[in-house]
Amino acid sequence: MPKILIVDDQRNMRTTLAMMLRGAGYEVDEAPDGEQGSERGATGAFDVVLTDLRMGSKDGIEVLRAVKEAQPMTEVIVMTAYGTIESAVDAMRLGAFDYIQKPFTEQELLVKVQKALDNRRLAGEVAFLATEFKDRYKFENIVGRSRSVREVLGRIVRIAPTDAIVLITGESGTGKELVAKAIHANSKRADRSFVPVNCAAVTETLLESELFGHAKGAFTGAMSARRGMFEEADGGTIFFDEIAETPISFQAKLLRAIQENEIRRVGESKAVTVNVRIIAATNQDLLTAINEKRFRQDLYYRLNVARFQLPALRDRREDIVDLTNFFLDKYNRKMGVHAKLHDRAMEALMHYDFPGNIRELEHMLEQAVALAQNSMIHADDLITRQATLAQPGGVTGGRSLSEIVDAAERGAIEVALRESDGSRERAAEALAISPTTLWRKMTRLGIVFETRGSM
Repeated sequence: MPKILIVDDQRNMRTTLAMMLRGAGYEVDEAPDGEQGSERGATGAFDVVLTDLRMGSKDGIEVLRAVKEAQPMTEVIVMTAYGTIESAVDAMRLGAFDYIQKPFTEQELLVKVQKALDNRRLAGEVAFLATEFKDRYKFENIVGRSRSVREVLGRIVRIAPTDAIVLITGESGTGKELVAKAIHANSKRADRSFVPVNCAAVTETLLESELFGHAKGAFTGAMSARRGMFEEADGGTIFFDEIAETPISFQAKLLRAIQENEIRRVGESKAVTVNVRIIAATNQDLLTAINEKRFRQDLYYRLNVARFQLPALRDRREDIVDLTNFFLDKYNRKMGVHAKLHDRAMEALMHYDFPGNIRELEHMLEQAVALAQNSMIHADDLITRQATLAQPGGVTGGRSLSEIVDAAERGAIEVALRESDGSRERAAEALAISPTTLWRKMTRLGIVFETRGSM
C-alpha cells in the first residue's frame, strides 16, 4: 500500500487531506510542522510527501530539500496558496514533482498523487536501467524521465544485444544518432567501429564510391584504390542518417548489400564480403516517400525490422527541466561560468513548442550561457529567439533580423502592458527586465500606452 506523508501546520487541513487519501486506499501519516516533516520524509518510509509551502520556521522548500537530499526517489508535491506560484515553480526546479493550488478538489488531489506514484515507479525502473547503462551501456547522455524515454531505453536494452536491423524515425533534433550510438555501445559489436553516414551530405555521384569504395582508375581522380564505409564498418555498425535522402537509383544497390552481406567496389567485379549491422534513421514519412516513388518499398521492409519512433520534445514536456539543467551544467563547465535560469525563463521554455526539438534547446541554452549577463538568463533572452522562430514564412518571413527582433519585442511588451492594465512597473516585472530597460525599448519602438502605475 503506497504511503503518503502530509506536512501542514494547520490541523484541520491535515485531517481533511488524511481522510481523502485514506478513503482512496493510501496509508497516511501526518507531520504538524516542517521540522518533523523533514525528519520523517528523509527516512525513506514514504512514497509521496505532500507539504504545504508556507509554514512556520521551516517551510515547504526546506522540507523538499531535506527529503530529496536524503531520498531522491521520494516524490514531493507542494501545496500553494494564491500568489505563491513563483515559489511553486522554484520548488519544481529543486526537484518537486508537482504543485497543487489551494483551494483544490478531492479529485484534483487524488490525480496529482496517483501521477506522483506512477512517476516514482517509472523513475525506479529508469534508475535501474540508468545504473546498468552507465556501467555497461554508456547511456549517461540520454536524459529524461518521461514514459516515452523509459520505453526507448527499455527497448534498447532488448534490441541492442541482437544483430537486428534498426530503423529510427522522428523529427530533426530528437536524438536519433544518440540512440543509434547507444544501440551500438550495448551490442556485441561495441569494440568495433561505428561508422555514421550522412546521406543528405553526400552527392549522388559520390555516394556509391563513399560507401562501397573504388578501384584505382575507376573514375577521374581515383588515383588509388580506396575502401568504402562498409569495409570500414566491417564487424561493427554502419549508421545511415537521413536514409530517405538517398537517390532511388542507388537504393537497389544498398538493398543488395544489406541482403547479401557483400559489396562491390566501383570499377571492380569481385565481391567483398562484409559483416555489418545496419541502423538507419530518417525524419521523413517513408510510407509517403514510397507512394511518391522516392523510396523503394522492398528497402523499407528490409530496414523496418526493429523500429524506434522518437517523440518530439513538445510531447515530452516533463523532460524539459531535466534537459535544461543538463545543458546548463554542460555549458557552464565548458565555458567556466555559473549562469542560472530565471524562473520566468524556465516558464517560457516550458510553454515553447521547440520545432527544432532537443537540438534547438541545446543551442538556445549554449548561446544564452555564452551571452548571460550577471550570470542570470532572463526570459527575454530566450523569448526573442522563440518569437523569431515562430514567425510565419520560416525564420525570416522575408524580413531582416532587426525587423523580426523588433516585432517580437513589440508584441511581448504590448501583451505585458495589456495584462498589467498599463502599469509599466508590473509589465517590466512580467518580462523579467528593469523598468528603465522597458522604458528605453518602448521609446525606441514607438510604443505609446496609457500608464496607471508608477515607474
